Amino acid sequence: MTRQPIEVAFERRGTGSPLVLLHGIGHRWQAWEPVLDTLAAAHDVIAVDLPGFGRSPLLPEGRGYDMPSAVQACADIFEDLGLSRPHVAGNSLGGVLGLELASRGLVSSATALAPAGFWTPRDRAWALSVLRMIRTTGRLPLGSALRWRYVRTVAGGLLYGHPSRMTAEIMLADLRSMVGAPAFDLVAAAGRGYAFAAPQPSVPVTVAWGTRDRILWPRQARRAAELLPRARHAWLYRCGHVPMIDEPARVSALILETCAAASAAASSDAA
Repeated sequence: MTRQPIEVAFERRGTGSPLVLLHGIGHRWQAWEPVLDTLAAAHDVIAVDLPGFGRSPLLPEGRGYDMPSAVQACADIFEDLGLSRPHVAGNSLGGVLGLELASRGLVSSATALAPAGFWTPRDRAWALSVLRMIRTTGRLPLGSALRWRYVRTVAGGLLYGHPSRMTAEIMLADLRSMVGAPAFDLVAAAGRGYAFAAPQPSVPVTVAWGTRDRILWPRQARRAAELLPRARHAWLYRCGHVPMIDEPARVSALILETCAAASAAASSDAA
């Protein structure tokens, strides 16, 4: 039986080995805009709107949003885009998807920025409740208020280490995207029973955490280090939960270094 292709919106830039960028719950591919051009100087970069987020429709009928289904959906998206074992970098939900893909040997490397799944039940409840609160706030008429830098600092403080660096237009567009995401509740419901427990990946992996993360608290990095002892673990100082806007140069460097480690390993194996 022929599989129905998964329709996704995406932005594609650059040339070289493929690198797929996966955003967090409620976000959109534009989360990666601060690092796209730097990454595209070395790679064929594909930043996707995950199914049911951004401009991507929900998954085809009959497909679920639990972790095994989500990982299979990513693998199918790779196939639909003509990608074979791309590098992957992800944030939050996208970060743990990257780690799960790496564990299954479906990618060449994975860079996970504040990945979900290394939480306690209490931490998980906090993260999901705060994200729902932010989504609810996005339904308020905030357009004119967000033009004030102080308001953006307060409104974005849970997600960013430097929220005032966000423009009013981008912050408002992100909130509207979060409000309008039909997959938000489906993914949140599936996440209530999830914790990372996948086997060790055999490909290069980097896990990085912002020291100002207020969604997935930095203490969860210790759990990630325990479960992924062969990965490289790094701190993103003064960064929040979505570090691409806070420290784009540092985030770009971590991703490129992880991709380069995979290329070096492949060259060594071929020699």
